[in-house]
Amino acid sequence: MNGSEPHRVNLNNPFIALRHPNFRYYSIGMIVSLIGTWMQNIAQPWLAYSLTQSPLLLSLIGALQFTPVLLFSLFAGVVIDKYPKKKILILTQSASLVITLLLALLVWTGEVRYWHILILATALGAANTLDMPARQAFVIELVGKDDLMNAIALNSTVFNLSRVIGPAIAGIIMATSGVASCFFINAFSFAAVLISLIFIKPIALPKNQLIKKRIWEEVKEGLRYIRQSPILVETLLAIAIVGTFAPNFSVLVPVFAKLVLNQQESGFGFLMSFLGIGSLLGAIFVAASSRTGPKRYLLTIVPFSVGLFLILTGFANTFILTGFLLALTGFFFVAFTSNANSTLQLNSSNKYRGRVMSAYALVFGGSTPIGNLYAGAITDRINARMGFLACGAAILILMAVLMIGQYSRRRNQLHR
Repeated sequence: MNGSEPHRVNLNNPFIALRHPNFRYYSIGMIVSLIGTWMQNIAQPWLAYSLTQSPLLLSLIGALQFTPVLLFSLFAGVVIDKYPKKKILILTQSASLVITLLLALLVWTGEVRYWHILILATALGAANTLDMPARQAFVIELVGKDDLMNAIALNSTVFNLSRVIGPAIAGIIMATSGVASCFFINAFSFAAVLISLIFIKPIALPKNQLIKKRIWEEVKEGLRYIRQSPILVETLLAIAIVGTFAPNFSVLVPVFAKLVLNQQESGFGFLMSFLGIGSLLGAIFVAASSRTGPKRYLLTIVPFSVGLFLILTGFANTFILTGFLLALTGFFFVAFTSNANSTLQLNSSNKYRGRVMSAYALVFGGSTPIGNLYAGAITDRINARMGFLACGAAILILMAVLMIGQYSRRRNQLHR
């Protein structure tokens, strides 16, 4: 049955993609793994900041973790278009398990040093260079094209549900059992995805013609394909802007929590859970409206909301207000990214989908080193408030420039 069930379904059902057994298996494995990942995402910056007391050194970890994505994403797309995505995911998830377990052991034995975190974060980033675009491109093989946007939105829902649960648990565990426990839980959570992959039988899509070319030629071919599609170019540019300056929470929030709000581990964890709650609601909003297709206003107007709420967060003085503003930031950020992801996939052919999603990984994850260093340098030189303000202002200014450019291009086309 190609992984789907042929009975009639309600087209307005926001959970319609769950009718596919493949997607159910995948979602169960991913939510377990992602809860572990978010626990590490809380524990790692807190550990690094505790070791260094430096926002700049903290930002360097995030920068190095995403540097492999920046350097190698486009080449990863060629690999993903050529080889079975299920096998690629088994490889990347296994590598992530080993890397995280090694970090857990170093922390548990008390031997961890700042440079250990740098090296292992970079190694984990190398695994993510293949893993991130492979996971994005794999979704269509779980549900088919008709339910793709709903599946992407539900994937985002799973990601952001774990973003609520993981940080809250991490904050409590760090305060009671120590940081090492978070790393151990994350290491073993990767096994959940590996088990789910055993049961998944991907839908057979039309196979690409395997013409032997040099890998750089295939990269250039993918870039030409993207360049010829205005919707792909405009979407990727918007993702690059928001992806660079919005998701710098692992740099900004721990410093803001500690120095501005006088919070400890549990307070930091709950602030990140506020962010997760907003993100979860944003993902549910996109899932509920997915049957009508991507919304253009979510690609153009919503990024301004992200920038605005980042700026307002910089002015917050209380724990509750900070959490509320982070929740609003998360809502609009995920509404934008889920819609942008769907726009890219639905406007890409099977032959180039892996390379398009590797470009997505490049501009979204690969821009993180720039954003982390930008946020870290400003926070280090001035303060955490200014870090939030500078990130929000950058989004507002660059999105305004992008929209003016799009308007000018369309006006010129009309006058030809």
